[in-house]
Amino acid sequence: MRRVNFYSGLDIDLSLAHKYDFNPYYCNIESSLSDPIIIDGKEFINLASNNYLGLAADKRVAQAIAQAAEKYGASMCGTPIATGSMVLLQRLEQRLANFIGLQDSIIFPSGYQANCALFLSLAQSEDLIIIDHYAHASLVQGVRLAGCKVKPFLHNNVSHLRKILEKSSEYKRVFVVTESVFSTEGSIAPFDEIVNLCAEFDALPVIDDSHGIGVIGRSGRGILEEKNLDNFDGIYTASLGKALANTGGIISGKKELIDYLKYSCPGFIYSTALPPPVLAGIEAVLDIIDKEFPILSERMWRYKQMISNCLIDSGFELTEGQAPITSILIKDLEDCARVAKMIHTNKILATPFVPPSVPPNENKIRLIAGANLSENTINKALDLFRKIGKEVNLK
Repeated sequence: MRRVNFYSGLDIDLSLAHKYDFNPYYCNIESSLSDPIIIDGKEFINLASNNYLGLAADKRVAQAIAQAAEKYGASMCGTPIATGSMVLLQRLEQRLANFIGLQDSIIFPSGYQANCALFLSLAQSEDLIIIDHYAHASLVQGVRLAGCKVKPFLHNNVSHLRKILEKSSEYKRVFVVTESVFSTEGSIAPFDEIVNLCAEFDALPVIDDSHGIGVIGRSGRGILEEKNLDNFDGIYTASLGKALANTGGIISGKKELIDYLKYSCPGFIYSTALPPPVLAGIEAVLDIIDKEFPILSERMWRYKQMISNCLIDSGFELTEGQAPITSILIKDLEDCARVAKMIHTNKILATPFVPPSVPPNENKIRLIAGANLSENTINKALDLFRKIGKEVNLK
């Protein structure tokens, strides 16, 4: 293969972006995730980020990060196993485990890396992984890396999962993989039922709680609290870059699992540790959640309801979600591009999801209103959505 042929094959189809003179991806943000945010020198209402509790630009979090940077510097410049595990890291790993309600945890550079590393470390060729059809790309990629048999089950469909489990006795081990909150639509997995099924068929449940931790549960501790799952003996993963307002990812579970991964997981062993300032920032967020979650949560849910009601009244079709995510469902791809541009033109930052991120004819525009937004900002957004609703003409 000649190099010229290699590079000529790397084309990206941007025809729709060219047609509407609008590309919603990789916009130029010039501020923190404050209210408003600044894009190309203009003020926008931010309904795109996963900053559920609105803590990404909180001064207390920023101060904790700055103090840690001054005390510990920018980086450990190495992996915990080779160059030492910082006390901050060890403390946060245990605190996160306690927060979730599990025995121990390890922290990765990202949630994506945690999910990819997990299955590569644990699954073997004679195993079976059963995964929700709508599972996040990081889970799908991790499962593919495992090299074992994979079977999808219909989205949140416990009956279909049971049918697959009933035919799984030939495999050495069976993993059942799903998310807690599905981020493009806001649905919440029936994880209590899935855990019960796993117990019945001797399978191991694996849950990605990236959009649940800090969001659902009576005190924000995620899916295990939401579903009253005590003594969970499966595997838990999550991103620390959404409601926890920083970066990184975790795997949590029984101490035996975490000890094994610390010495056997290439994705952990060969990755530079999270910077000390980030660790301090996550701790600061956990402090705030412990004290203020009821207030932040009430605001987050109220904003979600206000936006959803407004969009429905304005003629938009929404997905049925139980999380503080509002997704406009627009089946036609060109209609989705057109509406996304209208929203952007009205200075609202939102996220269009199109194939392959979603199935064909299930295009969505996702809206998440962080608790840091003011009432005036939300009311302004509602007025703009009413205006757009009058102007749009969907097929």
